[in-house]
Amino acid sequence: MRYLLVVLGIVVATVCIGTRAQAQNYPWCVYYGGDDGGRNCGFISFEQCMETARGAGGDCRLNTQYQPPPGPHPHPQAQPKSNPNP
Repeated sequence: MRYLLVVLGIVVATVCIGTRAQAQNYPWCVYYGGDDGGRNCGFISFEQCMETARGAGGDCRLNTQYQPPPGPHPHPQAQPKSNPNP
């Protein structure tokens, strides 16, 4: 009986733990101290990245390893410029 419970426990643990870990995948990175310093690629927007970089003396660059999720992506609509002389 114990053997059956041990085998059942192993099977349940294997099924529950079987999901793969996934790395963060965000489009913007903050670089600290130039190319030889650290970096954090956990930012969704350029503005979010810059707010962090300003406080720590870093700069923001596009994540060269970023892969957008599959499927269609909406493109931002260009806002018409207002006419300063009505």
